[in-house]
Amino acid sequence: MLSYRHAFHAGNFADVLKHLVLLHIIDYLKKKDKPLCYIDTHAGPGKYQLTSEFALKNREFDNGINLLWLRDDLPECVAKYVTLIKCFNTSGALTHYPGSPLIAKYLLRDQDRLFLYELHTTEIKSLIDRFKGEKSVKVFHADGLKNSLGLLPPSQHRGLVMIDPSYEIKNDYRQVVEALVAMHKRFAGGTYALWYPVIERHRQQQLEKAIIATGIKNISLFELGIHADSSGHGMTASGMIVINPPWTLAAQMEQALPYLAKALGNNGMGFYRIKTLTEE
Repeated sequence: MLSYRHAFHAGNFADVLKHLVLLHIIDYLKKKDKPLCYIDTHAGPGKYQLTSEFALKNREFDNGINLLWLRDDLPECVAKYVTLIKCFNTSGALTHYPGSPLIAKYLLRDQDRLFLYELHTTEIKSLIDRFKGEKSVKVFHADGLKNSLGLLPPSQHRGLVMIDPSYEIKNDYRQVVEALVAMHKRFAGGTYALWYPVIERHRQQQLEKAIIATGIKNISLFELGIHADSSGHGMTASGMIVINPPWTLAAQMEQALPYLAKALGNNGMGFYRIKTLTEE
């Protein structure tokens, strides 16, 4: 995990899905005036420069945000996401991509609170600098899966926990399930958004079964793929598993995912899944 740098992947198709879901959940939670909290267990540096050596090495943003940047046929929810990313690129050119914590900070209100965790020794420095002086934000150089548990239940009684590990360490698949069980036990009414990659499909299938086996109710899955499952193409798909999703989220994904599968898929091989893992 400590070798992982998300800058190599910033703005790719997985970020498109992740941040589309993040945007909708936060907008839904903001419908009530009461304050809420946002907890990010793997926050990263907060923002990425797409002209950097990291981002340009594989140009993964070319299979994500760059394919949507100038399109005029976007579904409403996808257009809202692209407009949000354009707020961080005031010149009109796509040169920067915001991470989840920066998107959350942009969307949240003065009464809301953000708690950001990052363990990487380089990333944490950028994250601290990014939010220096922001009274509504607390940044921790710590393991978010373990240490964020102490924040639950939050004093706001409402909130979203974003869990976005690298999965470079195979134990991550087990640890995220254990963390979700512990978090949900303390804060059953919270919304939890877990990102996962599909590199070896059997690992994702094991994760899905393990989450169903927890007995936690009201869980939905949203997956976007750009290439058929294969061990030779790196990450071919990614998904979001959401506990206590907004009731409106599935309808939004029904609009967005067919479009994104077609727009971002490689040579017509894009696909998507929308699945209820457990009922309410």
